[in-house]
Amino acid sequence: MRVLVTGGMGYIGSHTCIQLLNAGHDPIIVDNLSNSKPLVLDRIQKITGRRPGFVLGDVCDKRFLINVLQEHKVESVIHFAGVKSVGESNSLPIKYYENNFIGSLRLIEAMQSANVTSLVFSSSATVYGDPASVPIKESFPIQPTNPYGRSKSMVEQFLQDFQHANSDWSITLLRYFNPIGAHDSGLVGEDPNGEPSNLVPYIAQVAFGKRYSLGIFGNDYDTPDGTGIRDYVHVVDLADGHLAALNKTINTPGTHVFNLGTGRGHSVLEILRAFEEHSKLKIPYSIKPRRQGDIAKCWANVADAHKILQWKATRSLATMIKDTWNWQVMNPNGYDS
Repeated sequence: MRVLVTGGMGYIGSHTCIQLLNAGHDPIIVDNLSNSKPLVLDRIQKITGRRPGFVLGDVCDKRFLINVLQEHKVESVIHFAGVKSVGESNSLPIKYYENNFIGSLRLIEAMQSANVTSLVFSSSATVYGDPASVPIKESFPIQPTNPYGRSKSMVEQFLQDFQHANSDWSITLLRYFNPIGAHDSGLVGEDPNGEPSNLVPYIAQVAFGKRYSLGIFGNDYDTPDGTGIRDYVHVVDLADGHLAALNKTINTPGTHVFNLGTGRGHSVLEILRAFEEHSKLKIPYSIKPRRQGDIAKCWANVADAHKILQWKATRSLATMIKDTWNWQVMNPNGYDS
């Protein structure tokens, strides 16, 4: 299948392209390289023996997207392109609504013009906000607490409204939790621009000596050790989830919604201790005030993904930590190493 992958040079997109190639599909990547590097293509080719197609461009450019969809005879789209830092979204909301919402709107317009009617959308568990209970089911209320989450929920609502008006379309919304880890080859992983906005790459950089100390935002949450609990899922498991969603829903019109996670939560301090155990290093940290928009507990009910997609996260926390550390050691400066 010829699949357009927007943002396919990024962290989750690149791992998904690897799994698509391994499964015999033909991914065509569209990326503006704002948070990724051209070297990713070489690394993907080294892992799979095949090189995905790549077109430099922006998802906010509808005419460009129409040309790509038509020229490459695209059959389905996996949409990753967007920005994703909760903290940054509080200070730069225009950036988040423009990239995440307007970009998705332009993509749908382009797909409609090119008569491509199958989409898998990279959403987020942030759309649930602060849930009344855990584990979180897909039926829980959508009540995001920050601009990033609101931008994702707006895209979801738009896509559901659009599919309702275009009943022949298949649109799958994947609400995934906290992706970590890297490809076990150490060739592809998370390479944030500047200071990492996510916990695990920050811990890895502190452990490696690139950063002085980890800041833990809040130790007074209603959790066993006071730090926030999240559902951490290996990025390759997550990539497999996108492949499962593509295969299961492409010929099934409707809007399909799935959580992708492990169904288990780990606290910030648990992740820190697991990293120390694996690396055999002491990782310095300090407690800082809570961040606006953060919540205490968040992990998934993944029963629907198990039942309908026949997908399940199989990689352990130890594997996630091992693969993260392997990536960090092999690529101390990311793809610029």
